[in-house]
Amino acid sequence: MTILNAQLANMTDSVPCDAVGRRIICDGEKGTVLFVGNVPPTAGLWLGVEWDNPERGKHDGSNEGVRYFKSRHPTSASFIRPKKVNFGVDLLTALKRRYDLEDNQGYTEKMTVGKTEVQMVGFQSVSEKQSQLHKLEVVSVKGSDVSSAGQDNEIQQTTPNIVLLNLSENLLSSWDRVADITRQLTKLKALELRGNRLSIPANPSSLTHAFANLKELALNKTGVNWSEVLECAPMWPALEELYLSDNSITDLQKPVHVLQSLTLLDLSNNPLSGGEQLKNIGYLPRLNKLLLTNTGLSSIHFDDVGPGCKTAMFPSLEFLAVDNNNISQWSFVNELEKLQSLQKLSCLNNPLMSAERNAETAQQLIIAKIGKLQVLNKSEILSDERRGAELDYRKIFGKEWLEAGGNQDPEKNRPSEAFTAQHPRYQILIEKYGAPEDGELKEQQPFALKNQLLTITFKCPDRDEKKPIEKKLPDSMTIQKVKGLLYRLLKVPGSELKLTYTSSKMEGKEIEIDNDLKPLQFYSIEDGDSVLVRWS
Repeated sequence: MTILNAQLANMTDSVPCDAVGRRIICDGEKGTVLFVGNVPPTAGLWLGVEWDNPERGKHDGSNEGVRYFKSRHPTSASFIRPKKVNFGVDLLTALKRRYDLEDNQGYTEKMTVGKTEVQMVGFQSVSEKQSQLHKLEVVSVKGSDVSSAGQDNEIQQTTPNIVLLNLSENLLSSWDRVADITRQLTKLKALELRGNRLSIPANPSSLTHAFANLKELALNKTGVNWSEVLECAPMWPALEELYLSDNSITDLQKPVHVLQSLTLLDLSNNPLSGGEQLKNIGYLPRLNKLLLTNTGLSSIHFDDVGPGCKTAMFPSLEFLAVDNNNISQWSFVNELEKLQSLQKLSCLNNPLMSAERNAETAQQLIIAKIGKLQVLNKSEILSDERRGAELDYRKIFGKEWLEAGGNQDPEKNRPSEAFTAQHPRYQILIEKYGAPEDGELKEQQPFALKNQLLTITFKCPDRDEKKPIEKKLPDSMTIQKVKGLLYRLLKVPGSELKLTYTSSKMEGKEIEIDNDLKPLQFYSIEDGDSVLVRWS
């Protein structure tokens, strides 16, 4: 990554003196200049470029046995003439293009042929736009080839009120260049840098003043790893939200004296090497939201406490997203019960959700296993739904509880450690609802029965705006689970559902469905019947 002094004299005005390390774009492809100079036997100046797209190049930085630079991929490099590349523009040039404020020279001459008032309207329009620039608080120059700040303090004089700035998909090459922009924006709170490739400053702490008030930072698709994030973190003393998706992050090191104000961390679409990595970020004191979608996650274990206890890790975590992962064991959900503050969970598209007979069953089990959960997969958990899920859970595993040493007599109730590890909330549910009675345990077990599917039409006779919904449900499905399904389908407020059903065999009669713990088959509901849904 050098440029020889002897070659400086051969450089044209189109090649900046700091070209090495700069970002460029050519025919829609972006890359980084790693070499400037001659490449014999051809004459003239060449740029050695490492392309973001590894299939864009032809080699790894060598030519005819001579190495000029080294690219990360064997086919991501090529040599290109300077006249073919674009080194980008400064921020205000891009912004003025966006607001059509460029090339006003000649505009006056053209407008002198015509009515004076037309010419004045033109000037007034430009003046208004310039005034708008001064007032702007939200600015996006995404994909505008921005590479620098431009003239000193020009940004501060022209757009001093920017609060949110989107610089994604541009040609910024270093944090120093970003800081040249942000230090002029004293009100800046949110910064989007997606798709830029930024070199790390020699002394990140020296740039703290440029990001002193920054609260939100997006570094998606920037090629950054976690250790580089921690290296840069002293620059962001007040940062609260950090977005790092699509960066090939595998390992997480413990933040020391940095990121302590972080409330949201997005690590989605990074191939984390395992759930053990999460322990290293478990003591961020204010972390409230953690996004781990599509990270290959399959397990997690908070080993500082046993089953039924609360971990000291993630003390403030209320929202967790683990969609599109490899979670297949209920032990994962058991570990989430250890979190002190978890209230919202999203875990769609995991093997665990499809392993059960239906997704509704899996959701009810999750509700029963995590006591403080209020929202599951974006659906609010109503009090009746939680009560039904917990009662059902207590009954389903009642026989297993007895076989493991459980007893309806509290003095004799000593379930095995293995049972407690698999069902850490079971004892809490017994204390809450009482031990399951013998009669309950003799009823059908939803996991063992060979279910018969019923086609049922759900109708809302008191709500004309609600169209009938037809569903195929197993006849062993409890009324509680049916209600849980209806809450989601109908999006009704937190009120109690009242169900009745009608049958072609008993025209004109509505039969009340009044026991949430009974299955559909208990009420002799048959294929083709209609269930009427009412609420106040």
